[in-house]
Amino acid sequence: MTTRIDTRFVALKAEGRAAFVTFLMAGDPDLDTSLKLIKALPAAGADIIEIGMPFTDPMADGPVIQAGGLRALKAGTTLRKTLAMIREFRNGDDVTPIVLMGYYNPIYIYGVDKFLVDAKVAGVDGLIIVDLPPEEDAELCLPAMKAGLNFIRLATPTTDDKRLPAVLANTSGFVYYVSVTGITGAASADASVVGAAVARIKRYTDLPVCVGFGIRTPQAAHDIAQHANGAVVGSALVDVLNDTLDAEGRATATTVSAVTDLVAALAEGVHGARQAAE
Repeated sequence: MTTRIDTRFVALKAEGRAAFVTFLMAGDPDLDTSLKLIKALPAAGADIIEIGMPFTDPMADGPVIQAGGLRALKAGTTLRKTLAMIREFRNGDDVTPIVLMGYYNPIYIYGVDKFLVDAKVAGVDGLIIVDLPPEEDAELCLPAMKAGLNFIRLATPTTDDKRLPAVLANTSGFVYYVSVTGITGAASADASVVGAAVARIKRYTDLPVCVGFGIRTPQAAHDIAQHANGAVVGSALVDVLNDTLDAEGRATATTVSAVTDLVAALAEGVHGARQAAE
């Protein structure tokens, strides 16, 4: 089954450019503003949209995204409301791929079978679940693939050649390479080191490799996109969103435009990088 993610990467390869992947937390700072932001992302230059599922114990996230998740939870965001927001997005956009990213606990509580049905109906294309290793594929990965959703796996600088085949075994859509060791937003990605890492992963898979963590500027996004099939930016976007909020943490008149302005600048960086022929 071909997903919107597969279709998008085929189109991007034909154009000879990398994907710009944006991450925002669902419901941050509130559900209405969050929907406006997500609706505005494609026109600003996002090729693929990752949407975070807020969770009370986000162990892989740095302070910026943790704060976004807490704002979302405070605003009453649930997994059910997140799926409703994606359904609303799909009313006006049936082509931009959407990936839900987060932790297994909210899905487990929702009920795996029900979640997969509802996610597919809502218009979700893929899942990144950071706390489910390959040994737990029967929990969610295999049912998700059977339901027609891509299951996107993380590879890290500590994923060695012995471990990599297991990580890639049931991965689809793309491989998400975490460019720095540690939590999101903690350090800057080094393009030369990333280039070698992407080349190593590609020895084991034909899937596109997107690089995230540590990309904050258009130049950094450009440099990474020359070595990878996509650049993922999350913390920098949530940071800018946070800077626009009022003293009570509420959205202001500049919240949406501040985020989309940065998205446009980052997209220009990514899309200006030419892809080497594979």
